[in-house]
Amino acid sequence: MSAAARSWVLHVDLDQFIAAVEVLRHPELAGLPLIVGGRGDPAERAVVSTASYEARAFGVGSGMPLRIAARKIPDAVILPVDHAAYDAASAVVMATLRAQPGAVVQVLGWDEAFVGVETSDPEAYARDVHSAVLEATRLHCSVGIGDTLVRAKVATGFGKPRGVFRLTVENWLSVMGDRPTIELWGVGTKISRRLAGLGIRTVAELAQAHPAAMIAEFGPRMGPWYAQLGRGEGASVVDDTPWVARGHSRETTFNANLEDRAEVDAALDDLLAQVLADVAAEGRPVVGLGLKVRYAPFTTKTFTKKIAGTADPAVIRGKLRELAAKIAPDRAVRLLGVRAEMAMPEGAREGHTPTRGGW
Repeated sequence: MSAAARSWVLHVDLDQFIAAVEVLRHPELAGLPLIVGGRGDPAERAVVSTASYEARAFGVGSGMPLRIAARKIPDAVILPVDHAAYDAASAVVMATLRAQPGAVVQVLGWDEAFVGVETSDPEAYARDVHSAVLEATRLHCSVGIGDTLVRAKVATGFGKPRGVFRLTVENWLSVMGDRPTIELWGVGTKISRRLAGLGIRTVAELAQAHPAAMIAEFGPRMGPWYAQLGRGEGASVVDDTPWVARGHSRETTFNANLEDRAEVDAALDDLLAQVLADVAAEGRPVVGLGLKVRYAPFTTKTFTKKIAGTADPAVIRGKLRELAAKIAPDRAVRLLGVRAEMAMPEGAREGHTPTRGGW
C-alpha cells in the first residue's frame, strides 16, 4: 500500500434495485414504467415497494398506495413483491463486495452497504466496485465516498444513477450547507419540522445549532446527535460485525375492514404464528410484544408490553391477548401487526429485520 493511502468509507447503493432485478427477469419490461408492490393488484390495499425511474417521472414513489400509483400511470406494469428473488440477487452483490481487495463490508439492506477500504484513489476503487457488481449481477450501483459513514451515505445521492461522488470535511458545508435538513440521513419529516420550530432549516444552521436548545428539544442524547449530523460527523470505521435482529414483525392490511372481534382474533393468531416461527429460528426468548392497529379510515395505535423471557407459545399468545383487549371494540380494523422482541446475546451488534409488509 502506498504512503499516500488512507482509510475511506464507500457507500454502495444499487440503483432502483427491486425494479432492476425484475427487468433482468423480464427483459421486455426495460424502459417501461414499472411498479412493484404487494401482490401486484392495485385493487388490494398495498403500497409501492419500488418504482422504476420511468415510473418515478410520473410522481410514483415508495410507500405510495398502489391504487394511487395505478391512477397516476394507467398503463404501468405492476408486479408482486418477490422476496426470494431479491434475497438471491442481494446475496451475490454482497459477496462481490466482500471479494474486493481489502474490503470490510457492513450490510445495510438488500440494496446497500458500507465498504471500508484503505486506498490512495477512492474514486478508482469505487469505479472498480461498480464494474465488479455489474459483471457479477448485471445490476448498476452508485457509490458515495466519505471520511465518515454519514458523509459517504449522503454522497451517494449526488452520484445517482451509476455515478461516484465524494463528500469530506473539506466540501461538506459547501455542498450541503444551504440544503434543507430533511436531506440528511436520519432526519425525516417530523424531525425537520421540529428543527424548523427552532429556526433551523438548513444543514449549515443545524451544524451551528446551540447545544442547549438542541438538548431541550430532543434530549441529552439525540440533541447532540442531530447537531453532529449537520456537521457530517460520526463514525468513520466500517464495522462488519453481523447484525443481530432484536425482533421480528409481521403485519397485514385487509382488503375489507374487520368489524367482528372473532375475525380480529383469528387474524392476530395467524400473525403471531408467523412471528413465532421467525423467533423459533433465532433460538432466543421473547421479552416484549408489540401490537399495531390501524382503524378505518387511517388512525394507527401501537401497544407494547414487556414480558418475562419465554419461548412458550401459549404464554406469548396469552400476553398478546392482553394487548388485544385494548383494541376499540366499536371500530373497524384496517390493519394489524404483531412484533416480538427477543433477548439480545451478550456483545451482539443490534440490528433489525424488516417487517413483511412494514411495521
